[in-house]
Amino acid sequence: MNRIDKLFHEKKSNILTIYYTAGFPQKDATVPILETLAQNGVDLVEIGMPFSDPLADGETIQRSSEIALKNGMTIQVLFEQLQNIRQKVQIPLVLMGYLNPVLQFGVENFCKKCAEVGIDGLILPDLPLQEYEQEYQNLFEKYNLYPIFLITPQTSEARIRKIDSLSKGFIYVVSQASTTGTKLGVSESQEAYFQRIKAMNLKNPLQIGFGISDAESFQKACQYAQGAIIGSAFIKYIQERSDTSKATAEFVKNILQKSLVQK
Repeated sequence: MNRIDKLFHEKKSNILTIYYTAGFPQKDATVPILETLAQNGVDLVEIGMPFSDPLADGETIQRSSEIALKNGMTIQVLFEQLQNIRQKVQIPLVLMGYLNPVLQFGVENFCKKCAEVGIDGLILPDLPLQEYEQEYQNLFEKYNLYPIFLITPQTSEARIRKIDSLSKGFIYVVSQASTTGTKLGVSESQEAYFQRIKAMNLKNPLQIGFGISDAESFQKACQYAQGAIIGSAFIKYIQERSDTSKATAEFVKNILQKSLVQK
């Protein structure tokens, strides 16, 4: 069983996913951050593959990508860093990035490397659904790599149903029509959007992302989905502190402990 399936089978709500950029704030920080997240109660981790033109990302994640690239981070380096990660980390791991670097690496070679190091899923926001279905679905299935697609408030019901039929693991529910890093304050239109998606009874679990920044917004998002994803707020938190491991543990503790109090 894929680790993502196992997670959502065993835990039905309040699933905390953290996104961070590989190679940030230092090139060799990728694995220590990942281990600290896993040790402190994070359920799933999205590891960002830095890219020079991250269209879906806001200023914070764009800046972290720039620094990671300057640090010498590449897909090859990332796979080398993750080579023995499954000896210490058992939670699901997803890579998130953009199609162009994957194409340059070679799609099958990339999927094979993901399988070798124990990656469970892949999020490529700029991968067209039709292109995935026609060209890459067989490769993903061959290497047990789950494709995770995004939906937005503008996504039609027909397309959401199509995404649900092709997705595995979970569906990434983008909270608003903006880039990452915008603080979530659930408006009436957003609430109606979340309720509409929830009422569709999709086969895949839902995780809400974009704008989740603290325990309050995490808990609010979890009212409409099985979990939520925090990225920009975490990156901003660790970049402002000298001890990355300590800051990582503090951030997760703040989300989980305060969320328990608010429930």
